[in-house]
Amino acid sequence: MRRVSKLKEPRGRVRFLSGDERTRLLHACRESSNPYLYPAVVFSLSTGARRMEIMSLRWADIDVQRGMIVLHETKNDERRALPLQGHALALIKELGKVRRLDTDLLLPSQTNPNKPMELRAPWEHALQKADITDFRWHDLRHSAASYLAMNGATLAEIAEILGHKTLAMVKRYSHLSEQHTSRVVAKMNATIFGEM
Repeated sequence: MRRVSKLKEPRGRVRFLSGDERTRLLHACRESSNPYLYPAVVFSLSTGARRMEIMSLRWADIDVQRGMIVLHETKNDERRALPLQGHALALIKELGKVRRLDTDLLLPSQTNPNKPMELRAPWEHALQKADITDFRWHDLRHSAASYLAMNGATLAEIAEILGHKTLAMVKRYSHLSEQHTSRVVAKMNATIFGEM
């Protein structure tokens, strides 16, 4: 077995929405007959949470005053806190005004309030309507990470938000933060060397 070399692991898929795709997808989700599709997609894009983390959210997990979601059931079996800001927070407040009293689920099924809403068919319809191909729900998570990188988040910050235990998983986004890294180095050089 010593002579058998390990196969190289394939690079992780990095498919994220362009600005135009994001606009088309959000528009298609907003027009969906399913009232929970648009909020679920916004929550995924704004927090980087996995689909099942979003779908299993309960009102008790959300602190509207602090703008925070606490995920109790994660892939890594560790609790994780997610900032809830801007449009996503506004959507939570809107959902709170019309929430069902027979369940604690944020996005309950219309037929069984003890189960989360099934969004597969509305999601696929929205993708088709938005003319977006080769895109899965999990790619919303990649989109969130990509947007974070493009807006100057460090790899450590992205790993913290996404709940990755190591930086290796978020290295795939490093090329998107190169411009930010260049600005940080330029700022540091200007500080220590001044205008030379």
